[in-house]
Amino acid sequence: MKNKKIKLSTILGVIFGNMLYAFTVKFFLLPSDMMSSGTTGISLIVNHLTGFDIPTFILIFNITMLIVGFFFFGKEFVMTTIASSIIYPLSLDALNELFPEVYITDNMLLNVLFTGMGIGLALGIVIRSGASTGGMDIPPLVLKKLFNIPVSVSLYAFDFIIITAQVFYHPIEDLLYGILLLIITSVMLDKVLLFGESKTEVKIVSERSDEIRNHILSKIDRGVTVLYGEGGYSKEKKDVILTVLSNRELAIVERTVHDIDPDAFVIVSKVTQVYGRGFSAEKKYISKEQ
Repeated sequence: MKNKKIKLSTILGVIFGNMLYAFTVKFFLLPSDMMSSGTTGISLIVNHLTGFDIPTFILIFNITMLIVGFFFFGKEFVMTTIASSIIYPLSLDALNELFPEVYITDNMLLNVLFTGMGIGLALGIVIRSGASTGGMDIPPLVLKKLFNIPVSVSLYAFDFIIITAQVFYHPIEDLLYGILLLIITSVMLDKVLLFGESKTEVKIVSERSDEIRNHILSKIDRGVTVLYGEGGYSKEKKDVILTVLSNRELAIVERTVHDIDPDAFVIVSKVTQVYGRGFSAEKKYISKEQ
């Protein structure tokens, strides 16, 4: 039952993410004639040079990349990318047919802002659903497998080439908008991928570590790990309390530590993901009598 729910959420995420991508491209990117990267950017170049229909080219290109992905990564990879490769161009084509001349704003800066936010959000939803967006995501993966070139390096290189190729028929100002679009997309994508995942790691060194530990366990209901350290200068044995909290709980712990031991040494760090009981799994309470 749980696996079925996970599969359903994955399917819905891929569908919604790609439809949002198509909506963003149709109503913000295409009307403003701005530069773009990825498969959409290549389709804009081909459309400018030959007049070839953008959604049709994207579909053909994505299917070609699927075939390449099949040869290099097998059936399982294709199954996770086939939906994105088809849904996005078909959704874009449907929107073009239904709303041929409709656009939301002719303000270039607003179009860049909402295109970056929309594409970043759409990509984030698809990736968090456990799927790939296909298209120009595949060549960097192939290069990684063949030549061990980092995916991020080749991905940025392809984006740079695609953006630069559009300079020949765009004013130089559009290049600046294109760079701004890439930045907004990247920031939004990072925010979506880390949304709800970031936590706060706290390490506490105190002479009254038992009191602090008990308070965190009983009052805040968070797990605690006690590490055993040694003072670098004094050579004294010290307990180091390690706990991971939600961002809201940090202020409570800081106030509690200060009240119990104003001289406590506290280290606060941001962590992007946490797995285990109390976070990715249900809490499990064990009686001390057991």
